[in-house]
Amino acid sequence: MRIGVISDTHGLLRPEAVEALAGVDHILHAGDVGDAGILERLRAIAPVTAIRGNVDRRGVCRALPATEAVELGGRLVYLVHSLGDLDIDPVAAGVAAVVSGHSHRAEVRERGGVLYLNPGSAGPRRFDLAVTVARVEVGTAGVVARIVELL
Repeated sequence: MRIGVISDTHGLLRPEAVEALAGVDHILHAGDVGDAGILERLRAIAPVTAIRGNVDRRGVCRALPATEAVELGGRLVYLVHSLGDLDIDPVAAGVAAVVSGHSHRAEVRERGGVLYLNPGSAGPRRFDLAVTVARVEVGTAGVVARIVELL
């Protein structure tokens, strides 16, 4: 299963992000959507699971859950916008991957057998950080993520 992961769009869905997510089976948005229209545009690519971030305080995005667990390709994935708000023990909960955003810094790491993925920010550029999304493959080898730099 191919999963696209995006975060911190802050109301901007770049054409490069749409292109990078093309062909995935499911999309995860880790919050700070900024505009509900972005979720509709992503749904034109694949089904979407999205959570709210700290900027999603008004409109439709305010109704998004703060966290979400979703099973994809037989693996449990947990979404939380900021790792500082992680409210479960991923190992005890049987989570294969924790997906977060907030920092705008792309990162892939493993701890205790759990993949931690921050796809970085796909929205307006902040500081000198790259504009990124991530692609995840779920299969017999487990959960494998890679960062895709857009700009």
